[in-house]
Amino acid sequence: MPARLIAGALAGSLAGVLVAGPLLALPAAAGQKAAIFPVELLDPGVVGGRKARPDESRKLALVTEELKTALAKQAEVEPVDTAPQSAEIAKQSPFYKCEGCAAPIAKTLGADLAVTGYVERGSTQIFNLFVTIADAGSGKVVRAGQVVIRADTDDTWAHAMRWVVKNRLLAEPLPGKS
Repeated sequence: MPARLIAGALAGSLAGVLVAGPLLALPAAAGQKAAIFPVELLDPGVVGGRKARPDESRKLALVTEELKTALAKQAEVEPVDTAPQSAEIAKQSPFYKCEGCAAPIAKTLGADLAVTGYVERGSTQIFNLFVTIADAGSGKVVRAGQVVIRADTDDTWAHAMRWVVKNRLLAEPLPGKS
């Protein structure tokens, strides 16, 4: 096997190797409120989708908490409780299919921003993590990021979420912040 192929295989197998998506501008300042919805699972290999397995549900909850914590600490965004709209969330989800339906729910909750995310299962060891932040009033996407997760462990999923927040969602200072 040529050295270049071996090096590529090794690099691709390292846990936490991430590939980034585009960066958009986030018009947010400290003190804004965000409805941070649970990160969802998309398994395109199953027609009609499927419910997440218990281990996947645990990882989805883990990355949702990582997202909330990172946005609160790094962007000083205040997460709002989404429980009062749980029936509407269940009706509209999955959010990756509904073309902006999270924004009106976020607005109803008193949030300035709607934050959604999903993990797309590519194989047993490769996943794509997508996060989108939209203005709750207009529904316009103001920032989005993506990473590829190349291992199926709690650590790599958590690392991927921290990475996308730091290097894509908040790579530049938010407007109104120095």
